Amino acid sequence: MMRSLLFTPGDSEKKMERGAAGSADALILDLEDSVSDANKRQARGLVREFLTTHSSRDRQKLWVRINPLDTPHAIGDLAAIVPGAPDGILLPKVNGGADVAKLSHYLDAFEAAQGIAAGRIGIIAVATETPQALFELGNYRGCSTRLRALTWGAEDLAAALGASANRDAAGRLGFTYQLARSLCLAGATTASVPAIETIFPDFRNRAGLEAYAADSRRDGFRGMIAIHPDQVEAINVAFSPSAEEIAWARRVVEAFDGTTTGTVGLDGQMLDMPHFKQANHLLGLAAQTVRPERG
Repeated sequence: MMRSLLFTPGDSEKKMERGAAGSADALILDLEDSVSDANKRQARGLVREFLTTHSSRDRQKLWVRINPLDTPHAIGDLAAIVPGAPDGILLPKVNGGADVAKLSHYLDAFEAAQGIAAGRIGIIAVATETPQALFELGNYRGCSTRLRALTWGAEDLAAALGASANRDAAGRLGFTYQLARSLCLAGATTASVPAIETIFPDFRNRAGLEAYAADSRRDGFRGMIAIHPDQVEAINVAFSPSAEEIAWARRVVEAFDGTTTGTVGLDGQMLDMPHFKQANHLLGLAAQTVRPERG
């Protein structure tokens, strides 16, 4: 389970090490936007070395954001970093499931060449960064067994649409970007993979992050991307079931135990099978996580 995924620039060994020392469930070692063209070759070498020297991934997974498939950098990125056996590739500027399938075929070849177990390297698709992508979000089912999650982003989409901003004066996402978020959530569920919430850009606004992350989990997202190490703790708390939630879920499951009907009464409320499924989901999350204490 990945509650928190922290972006770290691939051309900064210091920042990657800082990320490794923190509590993020996964690092995203970035070779795309945070690395200039002039530094991409150096960044590939640093990321490969980091992957190699951090081969134990029980506590923290290591993913790499490569450059988009339609750029001259993507194949070079893969050739450089696959020998380090990353846990997965974050693929930006995805237009649809066909791009995921294409990357999967590339990974088939690179894994075979390096003696890495077939299918070991997963894929997370950033599925809303192009206008075309919005029309493809229902088409990820079956595109690749490597697909681990879908996530979304508003910045590149706004640029592609020629928008001057993606948020209003109060900081709320505009309708187009709320739509992209909802379609990502529905598309991930259709593909039977988790949906990962995008970044909260104001990294100094702890209260705003906590509220946004809580809303995201409530809406159905299973984790969130961080852009600063200080965001990780709040994200981990938000995406970990609380003691109260776990206690409620256990009571719901117990209430349904042995019943031959699809509804039960609990605390004056009528519960049906969606409540039972939600309770089991919460208990499954609880079994995978230890809720951190708030700082």
